[in-house]
Amino acid sequence: MMSESALFPTYARFPITLVKGKGSRLWDDQGKQYLDFMTGLAVTNLGHAPEAVKQALVKQLDELWHMSNLFSNPNQEKAARLLVDNSCADKVFFCNSGADANEAAIKLARRYHQKVREEYRYEVITFTQSFHGRTLATLTATGQDKVREGFLPLPEGFVHVPLHDVPALEAAINERTAAIMLELVQAEGGVIPVDPEFLRQVRQLCDKHGLLLILDEVQTGMGRTGKLFAYQHYDVEPDVFTLAKGLGSGFPVGAMLAKLPYAEAFTPGSHATTFGGTPIAMSAVIATVETMLKDRVPEKAAEAAEYLMSRLQAALNGVPGIVGIRGKGLLVGIVCDEPAAEAIAELHRRGLLVVPAGPNVIRLLPNLLVTHEEIDEAVGLIGAVLTERAAAKQA
Repeated sequence: MMSESALFPTYARFPITLVKGKGSRLWDDQGKQYLDFMTGLAVTNLGHAPEAVKQALVKQLDELWHMSNLFSNPNQEKAARLLVDNSCADKVFFCNSGADANEAAIKLARRYHQKVREEYRYEVITFTQSFHGRTLATLTATGQDKVREGFLPLPEGFVHVPLHDVPALEAAINERTAAIMLELVQAEGGVIPVDPEFLRQVRQLCDKHGLLLILDEVQTGMGRTGKLFAYQHYDVEPDVFTLAKGLGSGFPVGAMLAKLPYAEAFTPGSHATTFGGTPIAMSAVIATVETMLKDRVPEKAAEAAEYLMSRLQAALNGVPGIVGIRGKGLLVGIVCDEPAAEAIAELHRRGLLVVPAGPNVIRLLPNLLVTHEEIDEAVGLIGAVLTERAAAKQA
């Protein structure tokens, strides 16, 4: 008899034990094959075990695993240069996760105002239904009460307003405000894309009041929306943006990127990390970014996204219980009129791995090189399950 798990029960795990992955496919410990439309929550953007990243990691494992950030790291310099040359940023700070990256962004905003501009500003405005991480600061920044339960007292300095409510946003700005922080698609909050005109107004308010615009691109970055970074769809540039998830193709890594002069706020000793930017992590980042650029992966994702959306609309048109389909690129949400947990469980049983985004939304996150045949397979399963459930409900 298996003993009780030694792990903290912090995850409501699906009853599947995955042991192998390649491309768009995963296999469990019973040998069952699954089509992966979760990608580890937008992490394995190049598919499972991409060859170029694998080769880079194997090579690095034979050379150097870790060294202190007190020494120069050529891999960090190369990875940072790739990101800077292909974005609006001037500087990069490497860390371990999305929460780490968002913490760094929050700290940078405060320190810029307090040390560079010599103004005591510290408040960050975020939006209801947002998600920014699980550290004390980032869960306080998150606009969902459920992630904050039981963690009182929370750090001060965070204000939440409704998304797309310009008057509420304007009313929240005061002499203490340092930054406005938002996701371009609220992924965990229900796959809610930000309206372009609202983003322009946010940028204007930041410029008017001298605030930093921070974009959380932890889930939308690295080609997920059909551009290397989601902000590139808009005529707005952030002052700071954050990355993680797809940045290392499954190897844990995060990054905070900033323009000058905001980057000047971080000086030696002001922020640090032991494991951020290790030679191994950087080899994964370099191989991932180089592959995306060389193989035009974001462009391929944009084409696949159009095909996925057209197939979903055709398959689900008129199906009772489907409220709508929304998203950006290969971050797609099917909005249902009731909790989607049972439909998701049935899709898993039939071999398609998807994930919720809030109680009523089925979130689809295929890898960015997903084929039309794989999309057809996934949409066929989704259409069958949702149609069957609607028919059973009406019977």
